[in-house]
Amino acid sequence: MKKSRFRLILATLVFVTYTTLHAVDSSLWTGSGLPKTSEAEVLEGVHFHVIKKYERKVDGYGFLHGVALAWHKDKLYASFGHNKGGENTLTEEGRYCVSEDGGKTWSNVQTIDVGIEENDLAVSHGVFLSHEGKLWAFLGSFHGFRKRVHTRAYVLNEKTEKWEPQGTVVRDGFWPMTEPVKMKDGNWIMPGFILGQGNPAAVAISEGNDLKKWKTVVIPRAPSIGNMWGESSILADGPLIINIARYGKPKALVAQSKDYGRTWTPSVESNLNMTGSKPCSGVLTNGQRYLICSTTADGGNRRSPLTIAVSKPGENSFSKVFVIRHAVFAEGPGESDPGAALSYPYAIEYRGKLYVGYSNNGERRGNNNSAELAIIPINKLSIKREIREELKPCSKRAKFDS
Repeated sequence: MKKSRFRLILATLVFVTYTTLHAVDSSLWTGSGLPKTSEAEVLEGVHFHVIKKYERKVDGYGFLHGVALAWHKDKLYASFGHNKGGENTLTEEGRYCVSEDGGKTWSNVQTIDVGIEENDLAVSHGVFLSHEGKLWAFLGSFHGFRKRVHTRAYVLNEKTEKWEPQGTVVRDGFWPMTEPVKMKDGNWIMPGFILGQGNPAAVAISEGNDLKKWKTVVIPRAPSIGNMWGESSILADGPLIINIARYGKPKALVAQSKDYGRTWTPSVESNLNMTGSKPCSGVLTNGQRYLICSTTADGGNRRSPLTIAVSKPGENSFSKVFVIRHAVFAEGPGESDPGAALSYPYAIEYRGKLYVGYSNNGERRGNNNSAELAIIPINKLSIKREIREELKPCSKRAKFDS
């Protein structure tokens, strides 16, 4: 009897200790109520452009996905995975184009890498980083059909306009999803996920400014989560790093690190609705946090409308959702269709504007997308604070002349 009681007490202590050590605030939403699709406020002042139109009959390419953006020396670069065959097959290529007028018009599509360095190698979409005068590309790559996934790095030679391979810089199945962020400890952190092992969210952490050396950190999953497709993004706030990841259910997953991404609480369901697609999050220079995906009360796993949830300056939870655009967008430019999926956003801030690249499939199947661009004035994302004046008793009674 005593032994049974002792075991019960011990098990309780172990459980309490575990849950305390792995506790995470799962509240990503602190607004008054998440709006329905028809009720969400549409952003004003947004300009739209087409980066690469879907035109398989012209160029032979069907699959296009994973737009990444970078401002580098007053030029705007956009990259994506491109394929004349099926998604994530051996004919996949990492490709890009350039705009010299802020995204209004774009160059012809050029190639970063077609995967000729090794047998059965394919190169796909990834992320950019403009750093110390160089433009880097970190692209998800694989052998066969998504086997031995890894990340390869490239640096643009601006004289020859060719991308110079830097080799494999992250292994372990890591596929990058969002631009690396410089942390206050001097390292860079690159969010993504692991393809395999249940597909958990993950980050890669650099060795200082050496962008060829990265260590993969897999984010654990709560026992209730199971398999996922953990494409992820982050919010960085000093040593506190918040990871927001895709889930199969229409909920955002959240995990936290308090030591610059070295250790993590398990990914758990948050209280924020989010479609099962890649999110993009970050911190604006005005202190606001943002999350771009599809986050409405009634959206389910539908990949529209394209929304941006924002916080008040300095807060790590969101309290307002704006619609960037709906699937039906007759005024254009860009494709308009009630069934269009607007997905896989990627955002960068530049001179008071947030540039958002995204895929638009026009209701086609198989991620046969156009690449499109939305340019959002940062001042349109501000949240008006409620000002409450406290009524204080008068210390002196007012005197009136009779």
